[in-house]
Amino acid sequence: MQIEVDDLSRPAIHALLEEHLRNMREISPPESVHALDLSKLRSPDITFWTVWEDAQLIGCGALKELDRRHGEIKSMRTPEALRRKGAGRAMLAHIIEQAKARGYERLSLETGSFDAFKPARQLYESVGFVYCGPFGTYGEDPNSMFMTLRL
Repeated sequence: MQIEVDDLSRPAIHALLEEHLRNMREISPPESVHALDLSKLRSPDITFWTVWEDAQLIGCGALKELDRRHGEIKSMRTPEALRRKGAGRAMLAHIIEQAKARGYERLSLETGSFDAFKPARQLYESVGFVYCGPFGTYGEDPNSMFMTLRL
């Protein structure tokens, strides 16, 4: 498994992000879809990584800087057909290490409250994330759950 910074130009990542957005729109009300499209992921305050196994894309994730001491995990995704290979856990570990290297004191995320998001929540819980209230520009939303990790 190899993790690399990605410039979001390859067709494989376009397809994975389209799958991600399509799935989020299928399972979440429109006002509760917080997934970012390609143009928003190209923001200078976001670093985007991909996970590869040989020449196959098996996951992605991003880290958004909220301020000098606080980062947000964005766009964690593994293709539906390639789950359970450890790409999500590897990406999460990579993002946590990058956040520590940047000197962040806290790493937060927003995820869904529906059962479809339970595996993601369990992954985050397994490395020490705890539930918290909204952060950044998020507001209270019954369809969202917020988690944070002190680094």
